[in-house]
Amino acid sequence: MPIDAARAVAAEPRSAEIRWDHKDVQLYHLGIGAGVPAADPDELRYTLESRLQVLPSFATVAGSGMGMMGGLAAPGIDVDLASVLHGGQTVRLHRPIPVSGRAATAARVAAVYDKGKAAVIVLRSEAADDDGPLWTCDSQIFVRGEGGFGGERGPSQRAEPPAREPDRIEERRIREDQALLYRLSGDWNPLHADPEFAKRAGFDRPILHGLCTYGMTLKAVVDTLLDGDVTRVRSYATRFAGVVYPGETLRIRMWREDGSVRAAVAAADRDDAPVLADTVVEHS
Repeated sequence: MPIDAARAVAAEPRSAEIRWDHKDVQLYHLGIGAGVPAADPDELRYTLESRLQVLPSFATVAGSGMGMMGGLAAPGIDVDLASVLHGGQTVRLHRPIPVSGRAATAARVAAVYDKGKAAVIVLRSEAADDDGPLWTCDSQIFVRGEGGFGGERGPSQRAEPPAREPDRIEERRIREDQALLYRLSGDWNPLHADPEFAKRAGFDRPILHGLCTYGMTLKAVVDTLLDGDVTRVRSYATRFAGVVYPGETLRIRMWREDGSVRAAVAAADRDDAPVLADTVVEHS
């Protein structure tokens, strides 16, 4: 079988050391749309080294990107990358991410679920420095055509927004060059830059990285409902529900709850086609 779930979960974690500094953080922030307007004091906390704070979603690219995807090469995993989709993402913060740092990471397959016609592989990456744990990232990887191996179906992780009007609605314009800038943080998939590759993948043109939309959404929540304070974020989870293209506008609906913000993100230019669903930011 292409997937041996027991062998994959039992495999030893892959260890690595990562480093980052203020330039990596600033580049990431620019890649998710920070710095507009450039002289806005609220934006300078994402772009100016003397005022810099680190948005927690930076954990998904720290150390030059998609290291957790190496889990797809783990023992027991043998899949066609053309059948792979990034289904969801969770970041749990153990403490605020420093502006510059060095950390040891351990990546492993935390679970493999059998969805019938597909499999879901949960890749977990944990980072710690000399002062202790920093973050835990879980990437839910959806693999078409690899289900039916008799494994557990796994939990249902739906987080529908409340049945009331949102407390806040924000719109965020995606620049035409947004994907070109975001990919410099480490995700070099040509799907986000090469029109011919995008067409072969079934898209009219290159699409924006899901994790770019993920970062843009968290920034909107922090800036509007969390007083611009990134240190209040405890965890952030979402499910990737659809694509968005550079040049479009994200419509981000937010609902306050006790200790959390729920969000739903849609493409405003395409009749509010879903982009992110089951989105929850837990905070202090």
